[in-house]
Amino acid sequence: MQVQQTAFDAWHAIKKNQSTVDFLKNRIAQRRTRFKHLCDGTDQIESHDEVMVQMPDVNLLDDDGTQKLLTVLEAETVPMSVNFLREKCCLGDDSSILENSLQKLSYQSLITLKTSPELNVVSIEAKKINSLLGRFDKKRKRRKLNTALTAESAEFLLNKPSAIQSESKKLGEEIQALLNHKSAREKTIIENLKSNKTAQVREFCEWVTRQECKRGNVKFGSCKKLHFRKLIHSHTDTSLGDCSFLNTCFHMDTCKYVHYAIDEDDQRVHMRRQHREAMNTRAKNSAAMLVSDSKSLAVAATTITPPQWIQCDIRKLDKDVIGKFTVIMADPPWDIHMELPYGTMTDDEMRNMGVETVQDDGFIFLWVTGRAVELGRELLAIWGYDRVDDIIWVKTNQLQRLIRTGRTGHWINHGKEHCLVGVKGNPKNFNRGLDCDLIVSEVRDTSHKPDEIYGMIERLSPGTRKLELFGREHNTQNNWLTLGNQLDGVHLEWEDVKQKYFARYGMSLPF
Repeated sequence: MQVQQTAFDAWHAIKKNQSTVDFLKNRIAQRRTRFKHLCDGTDQIESHDEVMVQMPDVNLLDDDGTQKLLTVLEAETVPMSVNFLREKCCLGDDSSILENSLQKLSYQSLITLKTSPELNVVSIEAKKINSLLGRFDKKRKRRKLNTALTAESAEFLLNKPSAIQSESKKLGEEIQALLNHKSAREKTIIENLKSNKTAQVREFCEWVTRQECKRGNVKFGSCKKLHFRKLIHSHTDTSLGDCSFLNTCFHMDTCKYVHYAIDEDDQRVHMRRQHREAMNTRAKNSAAMLVSDSKSLAVAATTITPPQWIQCDIRKLDKDVIGKFTVIMADPPWDIHMELPYGTMTDDEMRNMGVETVQDDGFIFLWVTGRAVELGRELLAIWGYDRVDDIIWVKTNQLQRLIRTGRTGHWINHGKEHCLVGVKGNPKNFNRGLDCDLIVSEVRDTSHKPDEIYGMIERLSPGTRKLELFGREHNTQNNWLTLGNQLDGVHLEWEDVKQKYFARYGMSLPF
């Protein structure tokens, strides 16, 4: 068996050498024929079946064509004619380029050609062709990568700012930093307007319940946010999902949708954390008092007056008895053509309230509904104010998500409210730029405005007298006098107001 294999290899080598000799002989014959024709002055070459196609220096297949040809040679079965290869490679009717390329592959010992009676591929070197195809793939990938890098480099150079642009941007950033840098006075004001109490802001977990947080939050063990628990009653149908109104639902005792309450365990942990923070704050304040004599700041003392209120019909109250105020806030009972748990006022009654008599210089904050926006601006002008700004309250529900099904709005559900800000006269001793014009806060009872508005107003005008019109019990605040017909009796702290009021009304209520 081994002798037969050796003989076969020797025969194959002889045939290969014979093919090379034939090729060289044909080339010599072609050169002699061409030389003869050149001497005779003719261009025609006599055809001869045994003369192989000349392999010129041009008119060969490009890299993509050669790769396609090699792919066909590797996949198909020998023998293969030129016409067969031309159809497989989609080269059209001209076979000269294909024949030249085949002759080149034959010279590289990749294939064996037979020229009689027509040019055919009779054998191939599969391993060499496969290796050559691999090099083609690498070359194509390299060319594609170079093209991509060239495109990225060009894009980078086009987008790269020039030296002038970079310098201008740097200068603009420096100017912006200088403009945003707070002065020593601004820093002192902000420091003195900070609350001495522990912050009451509670951050809720985005996973809502402890079960969902444990299931989806990889950091559940370290989650210190507040969670909710589902309120499941006998009449609750969990397949209906969450109630649109949640804790503001008017029919929670019979509502079949799911409602929520704050998780008691989180509430207890939150209360303990607040207690510890309060104790730490008290200790820091005590330590600061020991060195306050040597490092005191020249800051005007702010007087804190307990909440005051008068139960009255504002339309009938004699405004002279309450004096003048620096800030006024009003949430009028606009007639919005809906069923409300309180009485409303007509537009003319609003115009004739006499708000202009209780302020000479100061600010007014007027809450308006969608229908009353234009009327509110008209009222500010009638009362002698210039509208200078407006605050937007973006409403969230109990789960801290945006309100999408509000109870107000004839065409589109309202998820926000506006508070118009007006200025009258020349107010003094107020602070600019401490707060923004946006409040994101949870909806509570009907007409219950966000408590954040009181902090904004106090920082704007700290320690001054403030008046709230159409207030209720939850509206009473320090340094504020609240007027409304849903309050309980009369409670006054300012001596001048107390004397005028009792001199005018005695112990009766102004209704």
